[in-house]
Amino acid sequence: MTGAGGRAEGGAGGRAERGAGGDIAVLGAGMHPWGKWGHGFVRYGTAAARAALADAGVDWRRIDSVVGADTVRGGYPGYVAGATFARALGWQGARVSSVYAACASGAQAIATARAQILAGLADVVLVVGADAAPKGFFAPAGGDRPDDPDWLRFRLLGATNPAYFGLHARRRMALYGETPEDFALVKVKNAAAGALNPDARYRTAVTAADVAASAVVADPLRLLDVCATSDGGAALVLSSMEFARRHGTDGPVRIRAVSTVTPTYPRTVLDLPDIATDSAAVVAPSPVPFRASIARAAYEEAGIGPDDLSLAEVYDLSTALELEWYEDIGLCAPGDGAQLVRSGATALGGRIPVNTSGGLASFGEAVPAQALAQVCELTRQLRGRAGARQVAGARVGITANQGLFGHGSAVVVVR
Repeated sequence: MTGAGGRAEGGAGGRAERGAGGDIAVLGAGMHPWGKWGHGFVRYGTAAARAALADAGVDWRRIDSVVGADTVRGGYPGYVAGATFARALGWQGARVSSVYAACASGAQAIATARAQILAGLADVVLVVGADAAPKGFFAPAGGDRPDDPDWLRFRLLGATNPAYFGLHARRRMALYGETPEDFALVKVKNAAAGALNPDARYRTAVTAADVAASAVVADPLRLLDVCATSDGGAALVLSSMEFARRHGTDGPVRIRAVSTVTPTYPRTVLDLPDIATDSAAVVAPSPVPFRASIARAAYEEAGIGPDDLSLAEVYDLSTALELEWYEDIGLCAPGDGAQLVRSGATALGGRIPVNTSGGLASFGEAVPAQALAQVCELTRQLRGRAGARQVAGARVGITANQGLFGHGSAVVVVR
């Protein structure tokens, strides 16, 4: 599937026909704007759910199933998010499921809903994720958990997330000759898109000089290179294609593939939250790195390749990480991410716009909602309803995300 340029091969041919049999419809997409609002996650998720139901034109009482993407900072209710949102909307007998996969929770919730729909267990499903994130750096919950690599890296190294982001940026500088000025271009691009998005937290355009003048967080990354933590919510109403037809929805946006793959042993690239790699003394490393394998699985299931994409939403925890996602989803060869952003190809109006929503640079992290928010953006784009952010003729999009502990996340959305 990988061509000479490091790009995945494939087109909208035979595999696409097979993949279409697994399509589900996106009837509704809704969000609660990101920010620091001072309320609980249930409030944000309920608002997003009601917006998605209104967008779909589906009565809450018609929903067969609710899948909640969990937040684990909200106390006990956070662990039963599906039931939490069903209760907030009003008990009506729907089955419930709850999913936790860190930042990939939203995509895993979509995968759960899709499985229920394709198995004939539900016609129409509400998927919801929301968070009320702490101010400052994320940290693990209290208590001693020596088997938890996230707890270990704080206990043994004192390494916050931005520490990893800085190390990753330094690695790209050493391997590919990238510069802080290259990283700043990502922030400038994403801030320009976020300024046009009413759901974004930060809606102000910035310049490269603004990035360079912001405080150093984890050298070489500055404050404007690193995403914030935020409150927010996102929701989708998903259905079978037959239900969509009966509902009178003509030519709906469809989810064609969901990738939730894990790494392949041995894992020889250090990645958050790990503090050591696997030994490759006996078993050779996989030729496909973990993040690239996430997108590859989605492309293979959907029967498409990166050349078929109209746009992408990727997980820009830091500006440097966005450049690597370009390579991982096959937009360019390894090491060419900076060249791609310099060319303007990934900006609004470019050849392959990335993070037309504004990305995490403009939203910040509201963990369980993030992968859902990415699909909300693709849905609006493929419907032609993204306003000033609209990508002309958008037909195919992919999301790319990653959660702690080897949770992959990619969703292919088509029209």
